[in-house]
Amino acid sequence: MNPQKRHDIFARLRAANPLPRTELTYVSVFELLVAVILSAQATDKSVNKATAELFRAANTPASILALGLTGLSKYIQSIGLYNAKAKNIIAMCRLLLERHGGEVPATREALEELPGVGRKTANVILNTAFGHATIAVDTHIFRVANRTRIAPGKTVREVEGKLMKFVPPEFRRDAHHWLILHGRYICKARRPACPVCIIADLCEYSHKTPP
Repeated sequence: MNPQKRHDIFARLRAANPLPRTELTYVSVFELLVAVILSAQATDKSVNKATAELFRAANTPASILALGLTGLSKYIQSIGLYNAKAKNIIAMCRLLLERHGGEVPATREALEELPGVGRKTANVILNTAFGHATIAVDTHIFRVANRTRIAPGKTVREVEGKLMKFVPPEFRRDAHHWLILHGRYICKARRPACPVCIIADLCEYSHKTPP
């Protein structure tokens, strides 16, 4: 795919959605961090349903730590892998209090030291909470990047590297949101909605679904 096509793709995505936002519900950086940790292998809808109740009861590192593992688990048991996620969140809250005064750090290194926070989660926080031009590659973005040929790669890290290289700087900050939403609602895994796709003529996917 050539640079002009990439530019035109993101120009169209921006025109259709000038201010893209995450679909996770949160009111603080800490709430966002908890929601992103919970969203691994879970839908944003299921996470929002669980955190609506959780955050009414506890929405700071100290208050979640006070719930304890059993108390926290009760709020998130509808989410997949909730036992492991609850352990990570409790440990993460403890570390935030011990090392960062209860505040979510704004550097990749510090974020990735937190339990339950890997590169993808760190990228989401850096981008959504702190405005960094990072791109977190999840299953949707991995699929879209490869299907369209915007940034094909065999691994998540390879796709991330190519996106950071190939996405024009003016679009880089919001690229994560545009691509994840496109993958979630248009370029779906089983049957992409090519007939209604606004970038279908620019996309290089060779098996487009017919009208």
